[in-house]
Amino acid sequence: SEPVAHSHDEHGHQHGLLAGIASTLHIPGFQHDHGTLEASFTDNAVAIRTVKWAFVILGVTTLLQVIVYLASGSVALLGDTIHNLGDALNSIPLWIAFVLARRPANKRYTYGYGRAEDIAGLLIVVSIGFSALYILSESIQKLQHPQQPAQLGWLAVAAVIGFIGNEAVALLQIRVGKRIQSAALIADGLHARADGWTSLAVLVAAGGAALGFPIIDPLIGIVMSVVILFITWDAARSMWYRLMDAVDPKLTEQIETKLQEYPVVERVDAVRLRYVGHQLRAELRVAVASTLTIAETAAITDKIRHDLFHLLPALADVTIGLAPSNVAFQSGHHH
Repeated sequence: SEPVAHSHDEHGHQHGLLAGIASTLHIPGFQHDHGTLEASFTDNAVAIRTVKWAFVILGVTTLLQVIVYLASGSVALLGDTIHNLGDALNSIPLWIAFVLARRPANKRYTYGYGRAEDIAGLLIVVSIGFSALYILSESIQKLQHPQQPAQLGWLAVAAVIGFIGNEAVALLQIRVGKRIQSAALIADGLHARADGWTSLAVLVAAGGAALGFPIIDPLIGIVMSVVILFITWDAARSMWYRLMDAVDPKLTEQIETKLQEYPVVERVDAVRLRYVGHQLRAELRVAVASTLTIAETAAITDKIRHDLFHLLPALADVTIGLAPSNVAFQSGHHH
């Protein structure tokens, strides 16, 4: 997604009963943020709070499903409940990654520990893909050996609980993930959404079985596994971009356009951007008028730095190399 200039519209006021309740409970993603530079330093704390809320919501969802399982005794429902418990535990590596990212840089990890977030995102993508293949395998088995599901009423109740819980987590994580530019948090949200859709599919399958069409169950399962594989591909592509230091070209264009607004800038030689976790880092090489004094060069450097921090809320650090336009930048291999 394309970050925009310092704006009140980016995180505008939320309206409605749900947003009001969420804001009162301090649920991340539903509170007004003016997009100041200070707010960008809270992103990590917001991410940790989001993961904790996801864990709580999925934990409550699992507990409710356990109650339904004890009331129904359905073995099929037990499998789905254990799966939801696994999803709740899936939040732990992401939480560890965000906690690690708080540690300061040192002589070994000179860029800090933000990349742990991307590693956690990669594990989540693998988890989504595994879920899709597991559902596909189970559906094929049921297609070859069809059976009438038992306890259809309880199964439908559990499916509704599973969908509401997972979709709530998906909305929360994707919303916050997009706001703080965290590909890993978005991937975990997509995982929750895939599981929510799976629960919805169980509801449809239960309805089909009640009408005397048990074959709907495996057919819906196969369709859902294909849909989840597409979700896996989308999440994997996002994580590939992060691990390969790729960014939205519009970001680069934004910076180039901004740099050309300064009268003393004569040429933009390089704009290099990359994310470390959800924090954006920039390296710029800019040719300026050769008549500038050292003091004027320092002043324009500070001005560019200040403007870029306001232009790009996700920007955590920027290195600016200025040189007179009549002097070429030297590469590290030049003697």
